[in-house]
Amino acid sequence: MTGIPDKHLTLFRSIGEVAESLNQQVFVVGGYVRDYYLDELSGDITDIDFVTVGSGISLAKKVADVLQSNRISIFKQFGTAQVKYNDLDLEFVGARKESYRRNSRKPLVENGTLKDDQFRRDLTINALSWCLNPGSFGVLHDPFGGIGDLKSRIIRTPIDPEQTFDDDPLRMMRAIRFATQLDFSIEDKTMAAIKKMSHRLSIISKERVIDELNKIVLAKQPSSGFSLLLESGLLGEFFPEMVNLLGVDEKNGQRHKDNFWHTLEVLNNVAQVSDDLWLRWAAIMHDIAKPPTKRFSPGTGWTFHGHDALGAKWVPRIFRRLGLPMDERMRYIQKLVRLHLRPIALASEEVTDSAIRRLIYEAGDELEDLMVLCRADITTKNEWKQKKFQNNFDRVEKKVKEVEKKDRIRNWKNPISGEQIMEVMNVKPGPVVGRIKDRIKDAILDGIIPNDDDEAYRYLLKIKEEYT
Repeated sequence: MTGIPDKHLTLFRSIGEVAESLNQQVFVVGGYVRDYYLDELSGDITDIDFVTVGSGISLAKKVADVLQSNRISIFKQFGTAQVKYNDLDLEFVGARKESYRRNSRKPLVENGTLKDDQFRRDLTINALSWCLNPGSFGVLHDPFGGIGDLKSRIIRTPIDPEQTFDDDPLRMMRAIRFATQLDFSIEDKTMAAIKKMSHRLSIISKERVIDELNKIVLAKQPSSGFSLLLESGLLGEFFPEMVNLLGVDEKNGQRHKDNFWHTLEVLNNVAQVSDDLWLRWAAIMHDIAKPPTKRFSPGTGWTFHGHDALGAKWVPRIFRRLGLPMDERMRYIQKLVRLHLRPIALASEEVTDSAIRRLIYEAGDELEDLMVLCRADITTKNEWKQKKFQNNFDRVEKKVKEVEKKDRIRNWKNPISGEQIMEVMNVKPGPVVGRIKDRIKDAILDGIIPNDDDEAYRYLLKIKEEYT
């Protein structure tokens, strides 16, 4: 156990001694042990899991006393307890057997032996454990060849994969998640079982599924995870709109790009420059409405007019079904999906101050993220086109900085209030007030007048007669 931080070794010995005093065996299990053998033990690790043969709650209570921690949470229903100690969350559970009934989202849990507990583990690489009792401190238990699978970079279930996934179908998502995070391959028999049993994912709550999916989205190369989700059939179980992006049509010798694989390229491009989960979700969603907007026009070819607006409209429905948050994060993605074509259009034409002002005004605080998404959207393999598009984007970004510094349009608010308009025009509240406010806004965004309170008021006086 060389390489383990001294503070963790001291903690492990204390927990082992407490377990010994209760005549229980205790083991550190799961990710901590796996990451140790991967040489990926993080210095900022916050969670450590322990399994004991006996009562996890009793052990946790005694450990909390010995560590002088009064921060303990007990979950009697699951036979688990959590002790917070310094910056660590220590999770204790009694060894158990666990399985799902055919159509239930909730597992049946029974007390069990260490062997039972290891049999219920999802993957061989997660079934590794160290004994912490004084007489056998640090002894490795590896009943399913997990160390060999770590060396071979293989994802495999401890027992027959169909039984593993039947007991808890979420393990199919976890297999793909770990393959994505660790850049491992999924064993053929395990992948075949996922394909056969993908429909069983329907009994799992959307909260558990989205938790695994978000970990895939946050991986170093998330495209590999989505590729496995597609191959396995799991993606179609919860995200059919993304599966519908797959495929290429041809007419009169003209083809369009495959929007599924293009989306994954965009996602990878964003992942190279940002760890932000929601910006990555914007990449996933940016072309989601292309299938129903696909049209072929002779002379023009394939078009997807309106997919930006329709995609933004789809975002709430998809988020609600997946269990993603229905708050400002959802609205952020809606905005990026709705606006993702705007910088691309500017990059392909002569850039005017007016167009830049409107982009800054509409994007607001999301402008930088929008530009990241749009750069990521350049996936052409033609080196000349790639360089041309990137240079055009450089020009747009330079212009954005110049206009923003000069005109102060970001998060702009109309300098003329509705009350001022009603007073000057001698009108009551009604549609005309909104039309005049829009007229002043357009005058500023189009550069007819400066973004200035006095100039806006003079403009109001100037157009007064047109509305009286």
